[in-house]
Amino acid sequence: MNTVPSDSERALYREVLAQGGRVMLSEAMQQDPDATLRLIEIGLLVRHAPDESLTAVNPRTVTDRLSADLRSAATRKLVQAEHAAAQLEDLAHAYDSAPHRADRRSEVQHVLTHQQIRHRIMQIEAEMREETLAAQPGGARPTRFMRQALVRDRHFLAAGVSLRTLYQPGALAHRPTVSYAASATRAGESIRVLDEPFRKMLIFDRRTAIVPAAADNTSAAFVEDPAVITTLVTLFERDWARSTVVDWHALAGRPRESGVPPELTDLLAAGLTQKAIASRLSLSERTVAAHLARLREHHGAETLFQLGWLMHGGAR
Repeated sequence: MNTVPSDSERALYREVLAQGGRVMLSEAMQQDPDATLRLIEIGLLVRHAPDESLTAVNPRTVTDRLSADLRSAATRKLVQAEHAAAQLEDLAHAYDSAPHRADRRSEVQHVLTHQQIRHRIMQIEAEMREETLAAQPGGARPTRFMRQALVRDRHFLAAGVSLRTLYQPGALAHRPTVSYAASATRAGESIRVLDEPFRKMLIFDRRTAIVPAAADNTSAAFVEDPAVITTLVTLFERDWARSTVVDWHALAGRPRESGVPPELTDLLAAGLTQKAIASRLSLSERTVAAHLARLREHHGAETLFQLGWLMHGGAR
């Protein structure tokens, strides 16, 4: 439950205080029914059934109760966390023993159907922790998958995963693709355009790559060989360096935002280091690094020093 009162709820609470801390329920409901019910739910107003009146409660009392409830809930979750590993250990052993967990570091696995490809990608994404590099040639993206893809991307970005995607110029002329790209970049993904031919590929955490195994993209090759992965990452980084930053928000007719929490940009503008920002916001350094990468993309900054200078100069 959200325990932070809105402006209207705060105003109603102050009005009750101005009336001596006690008003009739009917009067409060007439003034603002939604705010009245929310204040009762939070506990800042107590309802007395006999005369249908409301009494204002000291916010410190509410805070103490909520703090106690949160500590109790946190304790229960810690206990659950301690038992979670043991409860799932047998399933973890079963997963490790399954054929898909075989060591394929030096081989290429060919997957022949779209359903099998999607199943394998979902398994890889479930273990992804750092980044996805995607080269998507062609123009318009498939519209039937955009909504689901956006939900998935936002989930990964919120977890601190870096997402970088390359399109070709044809995507700029397709309104649904532009709208999708605007929403994705607002959430923190980086999507650029490269006006050159390139091959389709996906690279997850620089450990697994997926490339077409047929010209019509009906089958895929899953590669885990470190030497091949290094080569593919190098090719992607080369293309990324030559690609063009696109203001997808402007193309979609939307205001341009970075998708980075404003409190992080404030701390960066104040001169705090990445480690200090992570500590202050209770985030991992990897999550902060992903946010900073999005800010560099947003402002066209080549280095963290340049980004800090832009922030300090008031650029947002």
